[in-house]
Parts: sequence; structure tokens; C-alpha cells
Amino acid sequence: MRPGPERDLIDDYVTRLERTGRALGLGPVSITEVEDKKGGGMSAEATLLERALPQGALRVALDERGTVMTSPKFADRLAGWRDDGRGDLAFVIGGADGIAPDLRASMDFSLSFGKMVWPHMLVRVMLSEQLYRAATILAGGPYHRT
Repeated sequence: MRPGPERDLIDDYVTRLERTGRALGLGPVSITEVEDKKGGGMSAEATLLERALPQGALRVALDERGTVMTSPKFADRLAGWRDDGRGDLAFVIGGADGIAPDLRASMDFSLSFGKMVWPHMLVRVMLSEQLYRAATILAGGPYHRT
């Protein structure tokens, strides 16, 4: 990810999440990027993504076909995974063509930020903000208002 406004937003929200989430058992956050330098398409990208996923992590695809949730429901889902002992969550954001069907089918959960397709850089920003928002909801903080 290149330096710029999206990176600045992600860094800000991740810092906030780690500060707020630590006491709640959320975090730390690690961002892993993959790049198909050989131009192998979705299947090559899927192989790289698969290799980058932490062993035993609960795998969540960001996909327009996924479940649309309110922020409080997303917070509840995160708390449920945490309470069930799921130590690592891996959120998978595909490239320009999305996530390969085989990899998408192997995910534990699929989350959608709506029926529109979003650029992956904006999805990263929205995900980092929603993770921070979830932490503030679970902490009873004033950030989220209904």
C-alpha cells in the first residue's frame, strides 16, 4: 500500500482499534499484502492469499455477495468469535477481479459492505473503521450512535 490518504486513515483506525480493543481481547492487527507479479489472475492470487492466511484463523471474505450487517451486529459477531476462542481472524480482500470462487467457498464467513463493488483500498479503510467501531461498541464508548 502506497503512502497517501487511504493509508493514513487505515493507520489511524488501526491505532485506535489496538488502543481500544486491547482490553477487550481484540487485536493486535497485522496487515499482509500479496501481489501476483506474474499476472496469473484470480487463481494465482488465490494461491498467494491462501499461503498468507494464518494457520487456524477464522477466515472472512469481504465480498458483495456476503452478509450485510449493522455495525452493532458486526460487533456482536466479533465478540462471539472471540468468546468462542477464535484467536485469529483473517479478513480477505480480493484484487480487482475479486476473490477466486474456490477460495471464496472455503471461507468461514462472507461479509458485505453493500451490493456495490468497492475499490479494495476503500474496503481496507471501511474495514479498519468498522473494526474500530466494533471495539467502541463493545467497550460501551460514545463513538457509535444509532
